[in-house]
Amino acid sequence: MQPYVIAIIVISGVTLAFFLFGVLPVLPIAIKVHKMQLMRSERNTWNRECSCLTNEEQVQMWEEGQAWFETVKDKCEEITITSDDGLKLAGEYFDFGGKKCVMILGGRCETVGYSYYYTKPYVELGYNILLIDPRAHGWSEGKFNCVGCKEYKDVLKWIRLAHDKYGNEKVLLHGICIGSATSAYVVGDKKCPPYVEGIIVDGMYRSFYDTFALHMKAEHRPVFPFCILIMCIIQHYAGKNPMFFTPGKMMKKYKGNILMIHSRLDAFSEPRRAIKIYESCPSKTKRIVWFDKGAHSHVRINNVDKYDATIKEYVQEVIASK
Repeated sequence: MQPYVIAIIVISGVTLAFFLFGVLPVLPIAIKVHKMQLMRSERNTWNRECSCLTNEEQVQMWEEGQAWFETVKDKCEEITITSDDGLKLAGEYFDFGGKKCVMILGGRCETVGYSYYYTKPYVELGYNILLIDPRAHGWSEGKFNCVGCKEYKDVLKWIRLAHDKYGNEKVLLHGICIGSATSAYVVGDKKCPPYVEGIIVDGMYRSFYDTFALHMKAEHRPVFPFCILIMCIIQHYAGKNPMFFTPGKMMKKYKGNILMIHSRLDAFSEPRRAIKIYESCPSKTKRIVWFDKGAHSHVRINNVDKYDATIKEYVQEVIASK
């Protein structure tokens, strides 16, 4: 028997054994975890309410956001669009009389009520505010969280609405966690309109696989091949595999305005990888600002003055100066 035939038989046998004894036993668990973490099982899942009542900082962020809304609710207009795959998506538009708009994109489980918390510096800068319930969240239709892989196309439609219907000459994106990834996908898409003036990203990760694996480690769950299976399940519903369709890759070709906000204590978007994202980005107007306090997605609550000042300085010194 020829050596190459033996090699093929051995490789095929090892592959089959790995599938039978390494993949199949884990697959039901992967499906269950995906259902728990990224699937809207009931209509009230990921609704317009605080996403974690056991986290004091999260509750405080929510309450401060709601208090802000009460002061400006007369300026709020409930708005909708229809996604390319036929879902009715909900959002809110706040008209403060400016010619620019910022769109705030939250993380997993978060709706318009979460994004209220991040509006203050933008209102002071004269921006109108566009907030959304991502697909499968809040009042929006949908069943699956696609970790930005489908949502970025929805965001492109929201951006065009802000420009075409509401007359905003420029649109800025502010993303937190998955919202950061979604922002990267938007500006990395060929259909991104030229009036998107930049992105401000809080806790951007290199790939969803990276951050998901870190979550699994923190929960003392297996990583391999478990996390790979989760990525394949996401690909089934989203059409893209977040192991390969990543914010890190988008940033390697992005030459526009980008401000990266990152905590040195971020356990799920590791600082060492944030540095690599920043260094690989060819933008001449990129800036990264480090914060010594704050867990993942909880940077502002621990550094309110510096956080807001960082945004205002970048907008005034870089974006507005063009």
